[in-house]
Amino acid sequence: MKHIRNFCIIAHIDHGKSTLADRLLEHTKTIGERDMMNQVLDDMDLEREKGITIKSHAIQINYPYKGEEYTLNLIDTPGHVDFSYEVSRALAACEGALLLVDASQGIQAQTISNLYLALDNDLEIIPVINKIDMDGAMIPEVTDQIIDLIGCKQEDILLASGKSGIGIEAILAAIVERIPAPKGDENGQLQALIFDSVFNSFRGIIIYYRILNGSIKKGDKIQFASTGQEYFADEIGVLKLTMTPKPEVKCGDVGYLITGIKVAKEVKVGDTITLANNPAPMIKGFEEVKPMVFAGIFPVNTDDFAELRDCMEKLQLNDASLTFELETSQALGFGFRCGFLGLLHMEIIQERLEREFNQTVITTVPNVSFIAYTSKGDKIIVNNPAEMPDPTKLDRIEEPFIKAQIITLPDYIGNIMTLCLGKRGILINQSYLTTTRVELTFEMPLTEIVFDFYDKLKSQTRGYASFDYSPIGYREADIIKMDILLNGDKVDALSALIHRSRAQDFGRKLCEKLKELVPRQQFQIVIQAAIGAKILARENISAMRKDVTAKCYGGDISRKRKLLEKQKEGKKRMRQIGNVEVPQEAFLAVLKLD
Repeated sequence: MKHIRNFCIIAHIDHGKSTLADRLLEHTKTIGERDMMNQVLDDMDLEREKGITIKSHAIQINYPYKGEEYTLNLIDTPGHVDFSYEVSRALAACEGALLLVDASQGIQAQTISNLYLALDNDLEIIPVINKIDMDGAMIPEVTDQIIDLIGCKQEDILLASGKSGIGIEAILAAIVERIPAPKGDENGQLQALIFDSVFNSFRGIIIYYRILNGSIKKGDKIQFASTGQEYFADEIGVLKLTMTPKPEVKCGDVGYLITGIKVAKEVKVGDTITLANNPAPMIKGFEEVKPMVFAGIFPVNTDDFAELRDCMEKLQLNDASLTFELETSQALGFGFRCGFLGLLHMEIIQERLEREFNQTVITTVPNVSFIAYTSKGDKIIVNNPAEMPDPTKLDRIEEPFIKAQIITLPDYIGNIMTLCLGKRGILINQSYLTTTRVELTFEMPLTEIVFDFYDKLKSQTRGYASFDYSPIGYREADIIKMDILLNGDKVDALSALIHRSRAQDFGRKLCEKLKELVPRQQFQIVIQAAIGAKILARENISAMRKDVTAKCYGGDISRKRKLLEKQKEGKKRMRQIGNVEVPQEAFLAVLKLD
């Protein structure tokens, strides 16, 4: 065990985690030159296209150091705030972390929050300044920032460049020397923490785990601590670029396990694997994920519902932060109410459903969960507008608040203030980290962030602001349910829970947008936004009509009038039985309202 090192790489978005991982693999010849490419660990097309890491990836490196052979298990983690659950799981399987900071950008919000995650897990931190060969590298300033943040010595900070391979040898040496070897009892009861799993259509579910105590051999009868289910270990091994089978995986190592499980529900991330004949207690300290944003996902054809359910379960295996439950809607039929960690997460899930499982889906307006208290004192959790109790029986509603940390340049303070105060934010603190970096702390309702806050923040600050948030509980608010009516019928998929001060403005914009998107019919369509019985906004889509008076020329006006009245009656009858088709774009348009 003293030759094993488990570590991960943590950083803000775009600070060069995946590139550094590429260099480490290349330097230790873990990957042959033929297999080498950029972002070699990111195996999804989506990750390559967007240039972001979505999943954590584990790989084993063999590294000779001072005449001894060391085994390094590297886990590359995502940097975006929406995937912080992936990061927390990777950290649970490690003893140390490389904290990467971009030399040209300095410390950003996600750097700090990932650092705190690592410190909570008692990891050894190795600070690395990356991209030192760039023109805009500010090495002395960034060094000072890191020393202020971590309180380390200047000689502890490593300088490197993932692109050109500077300093890679020093990083590998530091990993071996500074990161502690795994602790654990090699001869004790088997305890292995599951930190990820993937679905393979031929082999069933492949489980990735880190052994804390004991060891696992091929053919062992194993048991899952939370479900009590027992299986045989058909194949075990370690993760190189491909999976490499081994007869035994020992204490302290990271490996994979194939048992031929086909049912997604039986494998839970954070569960403990033990031996069936000598079970050990479950490993503590793995937290459940808290979704921040909720949205409905529905199949375009109602017949595809069962297939969509299978796809969602397989996707949940690979992305444990996705939560979903059944939901029905009058307009869209059967579907799922899904919980996401943020809007990017929601977008990625939708893309993955389309790419990996060929599912075309309709997504409803995202919202957050509120807590409603009735006048009898009952507490109801409201995840979507349909669950909102009748206003006459309602005592009060509480909405979730978050603490937002924004790190930016002093030039953009005004823009950020305007944006956050406009979103009902409260400024709590403003502090200068250095002369050119300022940290603003706001308390804001989560509802206001769900839509387009992040995009607006980036455009107001020309991309120079970094944003991170954490929930701080619920507070009372004046939240109401706004319905959209088409010819007097409610479209439940377009209903929204919104703050009263926003309702009129939002309703008017939504009606105008729908007027552009809903196709014209043979009869007039009235689009209305309403709170209860009070109409806030209205737009009309006029009917397509034939010129029935064309055949009349001359003669008495009553002949024309007779034809027009006859047409009017027909339109009226049509309107009573005709239904309005709402196109898919209309549901998406709600997300893109300014």
